[in-house]
Amino acid sequence: MSTDADQADVYDSDCPSRQVLDRIGDTWSVLIVGALARGPRRYSELAARIHGISPKMLTQTLRGLERDGMISRTVFPVVPPRVDYALTDLGSSLLGLVSALETWAEGHIGDVARARAAYDLRAATAAAPPPARRRSSPPASPRPGSRPDPGMRPVPGASRSGEKAVIAGK
Repeated sequence: MSTDADQADVYDSDCPSRQVLDRIGDTWSVLIVGALARGPRRYSELAARIHGISPKMLTQTLRGLERDGMISRTVFPVVPPRVDYALTDLGSSLLGLVSALETWAEGHIGDVARARAAYDLRAATAAAPPPARRRSSPPASPRPGSRPDPGMRPVPGASRSGEKAVIAGK
């Protein structure tokens, strides 16, 4: 498929624009772009700012963003080596979108939490077994020689005149 913008279609799984969307829509990419919004940062500064990201995932995401032209990596010839990451012009063009996502997520977390709680309650209610039905009268004693209902079980020590009483249940 052509890489021209007029023929790009993110809904087409073979379109390269889908890969770009995957990159810029990734949680870690969004957070890295946001963390670089105020200027270059070192690896350790990014790791400290983005809680929960593993060193492996930070390294992989930085490499992917660099490969896609969103960030630049500058190595300074000092001991110990110093490496800075900064947004490129292309990466900076994402700042409006990233800022809008951050603002939306932080402003609507209460709404999302309430929606999740309501969903979880509905799902738990739907998954719960129906309440046991109560009989208005005690179960009839089985006739001598008849087979009890497979859902019925004898109750030990509940015999009356030689017959065993049964109770519905397990």
